[in-house]
Amino acid sequence: MTIDTDHPAPIRLLGLDFEARDTDAALAMLAARDEASPFAYLVTPNADHLVRLARDPARYAPLYRDAAWRLMDSRVVARAARAMGLAAPPVVPGSDLTARLLEAVVRPDDPVAVLGGGAGTVQAVARRFGLRRLVHHEPPMGFDANPVAFARAVDFVANSGARFSLLCVGSPRQEMVARAVLAKGGATGTALCVGASLLFLSGEERRAPRLVQRAGLEWAWRLARDPRRLARRYLIDDPAILALLWRERQRAL
Repeated sequence: MTIDTDHPAPIRLLGLDFEARDTDAALAMLAARDEASPFAYLVTPNADHLVRLARDPARYAPLYRDAAWRLMDSRVVARAARAMGLAAPPVVPGSDLTARLLEAVVRPDDPVAVLGGGAGTVQAVARRFGLRRLVHHEPPMGFDANPVAFARAVDFVANSGARFSLLCVGSPRQEMVARAVLAKGGATGTALCVGASLLFLSGEERRAPRLVQRAGLEWAWRLARDPRRLARRYLIDDPAILALLWRERQRAL
């Protein structure tokens, strides 16, 4: 049997087909696309996304199903899956992927669009990476519940002509926008749903030290720095991922 190394077989976990690509392979895949490529989007599910998906698959499954690529963004989920005897995809954190993309793939004159983030954040990122053709749209709070504001966000991405669009409005809003752009048809380029990645690149927020990241404890670092916002997510909602993985393991026996 011939193995297609350019398109490795996906790894299925918790109802999603994840890319069997590490960060370098994902970057090579993205580097092969230009602003004229038919529109496609990339998602980076973490524990929070996967728990939400399990609780309301009718609402959330299409957002991930219609993505061209799904990359695992949680060392905790991957390690827990392996500990239970499940296959786990390589971990490619969205923040790491965004940084490497801007460092190694995006050229200064490439058109780049950013949805979300404050003007100061976006300007700092543009300066850091020398981006000369960056366009930005910051939708209002709650734009996903406002049909006019949501349509403006979709049109901004669809009409930007960007090689890469960085969607930084939080999940599931960024995935909703990406899927709507795809459904609209006629758009080009590649969108990455990457949440708070630009806040780290602008220096407004600090990533956990590499040692903490490799230990799978970045969630604890973030919780300690912002307990009011993250306590419910990390201590109440996300632990349900363990039960989901255990049930998947039981079904596989």
